[in-house]
Amino acid sequence: MTAIRLRRVTPEQLPSLARPAVDAETETAVRPIIEDVRRRGEAALVEQARRFGDLAPDESPYRTTDELARALDSLGEDERGLLLRTAARIRSFAEAQKATLSALDIPVSGGRAGHMLAPVAAAGCYAPGGRFPLPSSVLMTAVVARAAGVSSVWVASPRPTAHTLAAAAAAGADGLLAVGGAQAIAALAYGAEPVPPSDVVCGPGNRFVTAAKKLVAGDCAIDMLAGPSELVVLADHTADAETIAADLLAQAEHDPEARPILVTPDATLADAVDAALARQLATLPTRPTAEPALRGGFCVRVRDLDEGARVCDKLAPEHLQVMTADADTVAARCRHYGALFIGAQSAEAAGDYGAGPNHVLPTGGTARFAGGLSVFNFLRVRTWLRLDDGPEAQTLLRDAAALARLEGLEGHARAAEKRLR
Repeated sequence: MTAIRLRRVTPEQLPSLARPAVDAETETAVRPIIEDVRRRGEAALVEQARRFGDLAPDESPYRTTDELARALDSLGEDERGLLLRTAARIRSFAEAQKATLSALDIPVSGGRAGHMLAPVAAAGCYAPGGRFPLPSSVLMTAVVARAAGVSSVWVASPRPTAHTLAAAAAAGADGLLAVGGAQAIAALAYGAEPVPPSDVVCGPGNRFVTAAKKLVAGDCAIDMLAGPSELVVLADHTADAETIAADLLAQAEHDPEARPILVTPDATLADAVDAALARQLATLPTRPTAEPALRGGFCVRVRDLDEGARVCDKLAPEHLQVMTADADTVAARCRHYGALFIGAQSAEAAGDYGAGPNHVLPTGGTARFAGGLSVFNFLRVRTWLRLDDGPEAQTLLRDAAALARLEGLEGHARAAEKRLR
């Protein structure tokens, strides 16, 4: 049995472990691909897709709604039901999120003001298809875009399996682009007939996908720049070592660069988790991926759970799992995370596979200022103002003119004064 021991680090060593989501070398490699597809559209998309092995010489990059529907219909009843149930759970949560927002109409000096909520017109949703095709990511992105009210939703995923195509049908996508990498992100961002230019491009991907999203940001919105996946388990002596090991391995099998992390004040638990990792890894079919990820992971020994919560905040992980006595209280001390899983029963895997909240989440400490994908990524808040010609409006206009002159903008001041009686 392979010896596995999570590297022990101290809280003081954490800053040295930070990793950028996009490195300069990858960005340099991706830039000409993005520019090529932006300038030449479909022709460049097809050339790049064939160069990287996504398409056969005579293969179309597009999958129509009819093809997606046939893929869903071709599945057995159990698999079809699984995709539809998962889509329904994600849709229900997204619709509930949207329901927390409402239009605003309030009185202001001299009139009324407010905001209106409107979805973007087009969304491009990326789902990885390399090491492990991820139909779950199709559901997490396209279902949420539809729930937000987006009228045009396209999915991109390289070498799509029947399950990926079926997931796009279950999500209500308008079509699927059977291309991956930077060329797919460029096509989603700038359009490639029949794919329209997207107002929002979202979804997880490898470093080339992430670099491409960085380069198209500004021409369209993106959800986030997400690096390799990560899980932090904050645990005390009450936690089960075998369960923690299973959760860390579930994260490790995503990618050799994934980060499984244990934070605990209990040295005995840390050693027990190491032993459990070795036992479970020995029979894990995805061991070639999971083992290097484990070797890149680590364990932070802390004095107590208060320090543990502070360490978790420094890490600001994609996923934070709290497995302690009185987990609700301990979880409430933590402030920075993409998604929180409270208590031993709340497996991060349930979040990955459709409990409701999204699994497209910020990584690499960016949870300090960003949240996971949601309907909010696809909605615009647009404000409006209507002033009358009463005394309060006159006061407001005089103030506006005075403030404009304070800033040296005489044109603004005169425009405001044109409304004065």
